[in-house]
Amino acid sequence: MERRHFLMGAAATAATPLIASPLQALAQTGASASSSSAASGRAEGYQRDEILRAGSDFLGVTVEALGGAIEKIFSDYGDRPTAYIAGEEVSGAIAVGLRYGKGLVHMKALPSPQKIFWRGPSVGFDTGGNASRVFSLVYGLYDVEKIYQRFPGVDGSAYFIGGLGVNYQQSDDTIVAPIRAGVGFRLGANIGYLAYSKTRKWFPA
Repeated sequence: MERRHFLMGAAATAATPLIASPLQALAQTGASASSSSAASGRAEGYQRDEILRAGSDFLGVTVEALGGAIEKIFSDYGDRPTAYIAGEEVSGAIAVGLRYGKGLVHMKALPSPQKIFWRGPSVGFDTGGNASRVFSLVYGLYDVEKIYQRFPGVDGSAYFIGGLGVNYQQSDDTIVAPIRAGVGFRLGANIGYLAYSKTRKWFPA
């Protein structure tokens, strides 16, 4: 009898690793999948159709009209922006100008769009006034808090495509590409910057 109990106990002990091993493997696989999913989610961006639909609706232009500007930005920085900003701004310049705007920043990781304000000078050869809607693509933004800073304009990056104005701003690895449409649109060699913030501020930073 003692021999029988001994053999059964030994068999149970030997079987334990065989049972635990697949469970451990499953747990490790699940952890790897979660890690992979998190990494994938961090890099998740907007597809071309999503950008075209959101941008054309907001700017009040056709998909075809917006397509040229989008293709230019995609060719320069890629087809998966990680965020976009939809807003309105007023600006004017006679050699030195000021620009103020407000809108919402959209990211797939955010439960809802977040308010954003911007302001800044623009210096260059452009003159005139502008009240416009602005739809900005954002690249390299994975933490929404990092949008709230100063973004210098990229010199020589201003384009006029299909009735829309495009220029680039960059801070470290984050790039903002505003697309503007509006009455009195102005496009020039402005070399200023825009400072983005959570609340409205009137003085350029």
